[in-house]
Amino acid sequence: MKIQKSASLVLPLLSSVLFLSQTEAKAKSRTNPKPNVVIIYGDDIGYGDFSCYGAKRVSTPNVDKLAKEGVRFTNVHSAAATSTPSRYALITGEYAWRREDTGIATGDSKMIITPDRYTIADLFKTAGYTTGIVGKWHLGLGNSTGEQNWNGLISPSPNDLGFNYSYIMAATLDRVPCVFIENGKVVNLDANDPISVSYKTPFPGEPTGKDNPELLTLLRPSHGHDQTVINGISRIGYMKGGKSARWKDEDIADTITGRAIKFIQSNKKSPFFLYFATGDIHVPRVPHPKFAGKTGMGARGDALLSFDDCVGKIVKTLEQLGLKENTIILISSDNGAVLDDGYQDKAVELLGNHTPWNNFRGGKGSLYEGGTRVPCILNWNAKVKPQISDALLCQVDWIASFGQLLNIKLPNKAALDSEGLLNSWIGTSMNGRKYLVEQNNNPKPLSICTDEWKYIPSFIGQPIMLHVNVETGFSIQPQLYNLKSDISEKENVAEKYPDILKLLADKLEEIKNKK
Repeated sequence: MKIQKSASLVLPLLSSVLFLSQTEAKAKSRTNPKPNVVIIYGDDIGYGDFSCYGAKRVSTPNVDKLAKEGVRFTNVHSAAATSTPSRYALITGEYAWRREDTGIATGDSKMIITPDRYTIADLFKTAGYTTGIVGKWHLGLGNSTGEQNWNGLISPSPNDLGFNYSYIMAATLDRVPCVFIENGKVVNLDANDPISVSYKTPFPGEPTGKDNPELLTLLRPSHGHDQTVINGISRIGYMKGGKSARWKDEDIADTITGRAIKFIQSNKKSPFFLYFATGDIHVPRVPHPKFAGKTGMGARGDALLSFDDCVGKIVKTLEQLGLKENTIILISSDNGAVLDDGYQDKAVELLGNHTPWNNFRGGKGSLYEGGTRVPCILNWNAKVKPQISDALLCQVDWIASFGQLLNIKLPNKAALDSEGLLNSWIGTSMNGRKYLVEQNNNPKPLSICTDEWKYIPSFIGQPIMLHVNVETGFSIQPQLYNLKSDISEKENVAEKYPDILKLLADKLEEIKNKK
């Protein structure tokens, strides 16, 4: 009887203790949950395009507020000076130049990242996150170029690379197909009006910018971009059908931002990772009428306002849901700035004293700093103090650095070039990379830099991309620049410092041969 009585007293006590410990654990998990992560990836936004980076003719208050509260970086680089290779490196943690098929992708390119590859989305998924991509993809779809089933399930897609949800544009805004694709299926497609896409042969009876200039009611091309006409703009590539599914350029920003917000709202109760890749400010630039004419810089300047508005809406949603405090928001761009990139939108004529590249030489597609040195801001109110960081960092490092944050060990041979530099990203260390390899839109030549020196090997090629008026960085002479004293890369000191040139040349070869 005594034993039974003791048990009857002890068991409720144990139950109470267990209940209290579980309650405390739940309370602790609520007060210290895994941070949500939102990457907001701009398109062709230069280092000097935000007002927090010195822009005077355009105001970006939503971006500026995040910068004021968090870390504003001065020496962050995209992994390449053009879109597809930069995005490849971000997603995989591997320099794109290690592969031959990572140049600027067409709209009907096969999937460049195969489903067996470990991605940043896989990392977050392993850590228990719901993962989503909304916006520009530009890394190919399907198994074979030109053979996608645009009228059914397109596979593989981002959903096969670790993303639970995808709402994407296949390539760039100036390339067909001009439709949104949700979880592998074209949105609003009429089965009686199937889509066909070609990058080789025009479709009979389908108007083109070259043959039907009278249909170009929104924009006319300045070079190239004279094929299929969609929404009063001629594009790169040929497309027929899918008229009910085609986007309206002036509504793209609102459409994808709405989808990003819906993803956040749907996953507010558990940690999520959102890769939000906007179309602003890539051509064709057709900002919504609410922004048109606001900057006096034409469509390019007005598109910067559109980007800032998208940022503001994402932040407002996080605040309304009580998620902002413990959400890491990363804002950056896929490469440096370009003005005339194929359309007559007066980006050059109305530029005035605005300097999209700040003091840097080159721009989109260049080996000079203006090609890859991009704006970057990390905001995380729960952990990060306001500051400016000069650490040399690269977007290729995001996957390994988030692995550190989440205590996830990356699989063997995954993310070959990604360095875990979490403390540098959250501002508790000012030490960045020792070496960074950079490329333009080709795997040759490559350049290498430290936080002080920049080396560009000799290469025979055009010194200027004439159609966009951007210096390539090509020269028959090897180039060496001291980035501490000559940030604009004006004085080639290769002959003056042969030892440093050799050191960097040898290091570049070592990194290229890494396996």
